[in-house]
Amino acid sequence: MPEQETELKTLEAAEDVAPEGVAAAENEQEATQVKRADLEKAKAEFEQLKAERDQLIDRLARTQAEFENARKRAEREKQEFRDFAVGNVVEQFLPVIDNFELALKATGSTEQLRSGVELIVKQMEEILRQLQVQPVATVGEEFDPRHHEALGTVERDDLPDQHVAEEVRRGYKLRERLLRPALVRIASNPKQTNE
Repeated sequence: MPEQETELKTLEAAEDVAPEGVAAAENEQEATQVKRADLEKAKAEFEQLKAERDQLIDRLARTQAEFENARKRAEREKQEFRDFAVGNVVEQFLPVIDNFELALKATGSTEQLRSGVELIVKQMEEILRQLQVQPVATVGEEFDPRHHEALGTVERDDLPDQHVAEEVRRGYKLRERLLRPALVRIASNPKQTNE
């Protein structure tokens, strides 16, 4: 009987331990399921983020392509506008070239040739006026280094000191923008310098 009592006690002890082992196994199984669920959730989030990243990269590539196309289109339109503007200006000067060619073919006197060239110059001045190109004011004006380029000085009693005495080459402005400064000689008035 003592053997049976020992077996009985062992069985009772095993029954006491078994529920704890079963509980531990169940806890371990639940933990594994939670880990799997977390892993599945993380994978789903990763896939979603990956898809969003791919969409953003695609949008960025499209935006860059659109920007590059817009830049090229703007450059092309700018060049076309320049060509159009230059074409309009050249078109206005073609009659002037025609008149010069006629003058070169003419067999008249020197006076007739001079008169013809003067008419051509007037024609060119009119075209420049239409294009809003004006000559820079020179003779009698005070020397202005922003509009005049000094070639030298000349003694003149009839003009104030540091005023333009002679125009060597005409300067031009397009509205307020200087296209070319006037090449001038400046008056040096000895009466004003001695005073």
